[in-house]
Amino acid sequence: MTTADRAPAAKAPAADEQSAPAPRRGPAPAVGPGRMMGGQPTEKSMDFKGSGKRLLSQMRPERGVIGFGLVLAVASVALTVVGPKVLGRATDLIMSGVIGRRLPEGLTKAQAMAQLRAHGQGGLADMLGAMPVVPGQGIDFGAVGGVLLWAAVIYLGATVFGFVQARIATRVVQRTVFRLREQVEEKLARLPLSYFDRQQRGEVLSRATNDIDNIQQTLQQTLSQIVASLLTIVGVLLMMFWISWLLALVALVTVPVSILVATKVGKRAQPQFVQQWKTTGKLNAHIEEMYTGHSLVKVFGRQRESAELFREQNDALYDAGFRAQFISGIIQPAMMFIGNLNYVLVAVVGGLRVASGALSIGDVQAFVQYSRQFSQPLTQVASMANLVQSGVASAERVFELLDAAEQEPDAARPARPERVEGRVEFEDVTFHYAADKPLIEGLSLAVHPGQTVAIVGPTGAGKTTLVNLLMRFYEVRGGRITLDGTDIAGMAREELRSHIGMVLQDTWLFGGTIAENIAYGAPAGTPLDKIVAAARATHVDRFVRTLPDGYDTVLDDEGGNVSVGEKQLITIARAFLAEPAILVLDEATSSVDTRTEVLIQHAMARLRSGRTSFVIAHRLSTIRDADVILVMENGAIVEQGPHDALLAAGGAYARLYAAQFAEPVAETE
Repeated sequence: MTTADRAPAAKAPAADEQSAPAPRRGPAPAVGPGRMMGGQPTEKSMDFKGSGKRLLSQMRPERGVIGFGLVLAVASVALTVVGPKVLGRATDLIMSGVIGRRLPEGLTKAQAMAQLRAHGQGGLADMLGAMPVVPGQGIDFGAVGGVLLWAAVIYLGATVFGFVQARIATRVVQRTVFRLREQVEEKLARLPLSYFDRQQRGEVLSRATNDIDNIQQTLQQTLSQIVASLLTIVGVLLMMFWISWLLALVALVTVPVSILVATKVGKRAQPQFVQQWKTTGKLNAHIEEMYTGHSLVKVFGRQRESAELFREQNDALYDAGFRAQFISGIIQPAMMFIGNLNYVLVAVVGGLRVASGALSIGDVQAFVQYSRQFSQPLTQVASMANLVQSGVASAERVFELLDAAEQEPDAARPARPERVEGRVEFEDVTFHYAADKPLIEGLSLAVHPGQTVAIVGPTGAGKTTLVNLLMRFYEVRGGRITLDGTDIAGMAREELRSHIGMVLQDTWLFGGTIAENIAYGAPAGTPLDKIVAAARATHVDRFVRTLPDGYDTVLDDEGGNVSVGEKQLITIARAFLAEPAILVLDEATSSVDTRTEVLIQHAMARLRSGRTSFVIAHRLSTIRDADVILVMENGAIVEQGPHDALLAAGGAYARLYAAQFAEPVAETE
């Protein structure tokens, strides 16, 4: 496979050639430190219910494991809820022993209560009625120990079930996000070039990285916690009503207040978090610009201005972050205050119920614990609302990517030329990016094997579009393009592109050694001697030998440790090693110095030898030796022929040539 398959596609068409960009709702969610309530800018989803259901449907392959996890969650919550009731039994046994020791031995409980009433202690008698008191008997430590042992077993079981359930939830989330990443990766391979023309590169990358990461964090932080919180609320409510419906109603009085406080404070904190992350983005952008342009900042003496701008944005981030954290921090103490009010109400009413003999002290103790357990999950659910909204919004953005229109699939039985020699024919080809803006109309062209065809013309004339159609980055609207007599529309794209090598104006190198970069388009296991031979033929070997590690020199992701011209030579060596039948050179010398341009021209001359070549060029001096020069204007070929003949004709090419070479003279004068 050649570089055409794996290197970035040909540069996008000019602005006037592209269709209107698809509307976008806004910037991707920012990523940053660990989040608390509202700790990310929450982008509101367009269809929260539908997108939420679709996100949950991604977990369908894990439904068996999820069911088992729910059973464990129910068991863990049930044991946790039963625990206070068991501990209340221990409290009753202790209190019964303390009081029973003070009563005369030999009496029954009823007799002891009658004596207390006779002595005017009816309240104490009523209290004894709700307790397992045995007159004359002290604390039964054996019974108390047995109850405490049961409590320990119950809480240990709840912990074990909760641990296993949390591990299952983590596995479900990670496997779900793993499959989602795979879907996005496969989708990107099926999307047409037109999709990437309409989308900013950072926008696509953000959906594939930041948004999926946001989904993962949201699911991880909320999925099991929401389930546990809801189960806890239900379980605690049942136990509270079982112990005392009156105390349960008293405890529920503060619930609306808690919800109101969490909602109001959350709404006030939300804009502050949005502002915090917007300011963070501006500060990060400034730091990135100053880092990448560090040399220019120093050359033009702008260090002071840069530092001042940093201080301003840093101060703005401090103010926004302080307000966001302060306002959101009010929720916890406010909920604690409301919880304390609930505690006071439960304690007062519970004490009255104990005094009347309607409840035991152990039941009131258990109820106080339940009131605490009841308010905590309410706070957790309220604080996770913004996280869920943010996660669903990110899921919606990812689903938009997954639902984007794909390129037409290859034919079930793709055609293949019997022998690829490099004969290319455009037969009455028509193409347009937008239906109301025709670009190429009825273009016909025949290129013979081994010919070098140069394509020139003003920006937006359709030069790159012609190559994009040949590569099937776009499909023709009318007519057809053939390779050695076979319509390329019937060929598999991979098969077609395996015969085409491409050298672009924007060089692309990956993080790896120079040898690996040259061998990128060649079959796996290509020996080093072939790599070196290709490097020598394209003048790469001469500068690689000067490097300390030679061909083992590791390049960074952008090839920053070699010059622009050297990067261009490496990409030419890559195409040379792939040995394609057809070669496409798109402005390969536009950004290099004159000496390097000469080397690149020699390298490209060797590369073009014996191959059908399409050369897109603005520097007309580089294509004088082309067999045929096509002059394009407004999507049509207005002139074609060799260099000398076109100059003699005095047409569009002659005007371009004269304008280009007259400009330096005019500037000098």
